[in-house]
Amino acid sequence: MLENNNNIIMSIEKLKKYFATRQGLVRAVDGVSFSIKKGEMFGLIGESGSGKSTVAYTIIGMYKPTEGKILYYRNQDILDISERCTSRSNIVKKEIQIVFQDPSSSLNPKMSIKQILELPLKTHGLIKGSNDGVRQVEKLLTMVNLPLDYMYKYPGMIGGGERQLVSIARALATNPSFIVLDEPTSALDVSIQAKIINTLIQLQEKLKLSCIFITHDLSLMRNLASRLAIMYLGKICEISPIAELYTNPLHPYTQMLLSSIPVISEEEEKLKPKKIQSVGEIPSPVNIPSGCSFHSRCPWKKKICTKEEPKMLEVKKGRFVKCNLYE
Repeated sequence: MLENNNNIIMSIEKLKKYFATRQGLVRAVDGVSFSIKKGEMFGLIGESGSGKSTVAYTIIGMYKPTEGKILYYRNQDILDISERCTSRSNIVKKEIQIVFQDPSSSLNPKMSIKQILELPLKTHGLIKGSNDGVRQVEKLLTMVNLPLDYMYKYPGMIGGGERQLVSIARALATNPSFIVLDEPTSALDVSIQAKIINTLIQLQEKLKLSCIFITHDLSLMRNLASRLAIMYLGKICEISPIAELYTNPLHPYTQMLLSSIPVISEEEEKLKPKKIQSVGEIPSPVNIPSGCSFHSRCPWKKKICTKEEPKMLEVKKGRFVKCNLYE
């Protein structure tokens, strides 16, 4: 499932992240593998509790993987670099940045916008001379279409959408090559979401950024990502180019997600896959069903689905599905 060429900037290999709780072991991420190309906007989709944000936090080093590898750029294992050499770890931290879901909690309310944007520049020694900090802050504000005088404001003095634009500017401060976008629009009004998405599209195209966009909103990704991975209960169940996933979803879970997208016209309704009914409840992450983890909700389950976990199959070049229906 992992591509082996020079066009890959990051490969996730059999990544696992388990948490011990009083209720039992939570397999938040359980054997996830996928790759992201240079200059690509890659989407990771899943319901709440699917493990998608855990993947994000493991990539940036907030969590240490239970097992697996995160290979960045020239097949450097991020975890191995961090443990062996502090200076090389700092290089990785400079190259990989994140935009969190809620800017109200990710921006220090006691720091001005100027101080917030200067901090990563100072941390990585990117300010040259007394006036260079102001010049670079002005450049960052211009990149996200914010007025220059905002540098003297504080997060509490501006709106939620503007705070998220500041978060994006902060992520761009170190001139990274890879950005993790962890549901960057879910805490914002719909009208503000469009502005943030348009800004991200413009920046990604202009700067040739490689990004992973994590969200629960499948409809949001249609005009944003080039490929999508669908995640359910800690596992990837389908990976597909964007157009093919919307026109011909393979996994029953993907079909369920697409059929539940709200539409406003009969024409849009006709474009959706035939609605499938999901039975049962989402299983507890400490009591995941044996075999295929989706079998308890799948209308087309077979006997083997309750016993054997399906393998990830490449049914077509670039299209992967983890389902016994395709064995």
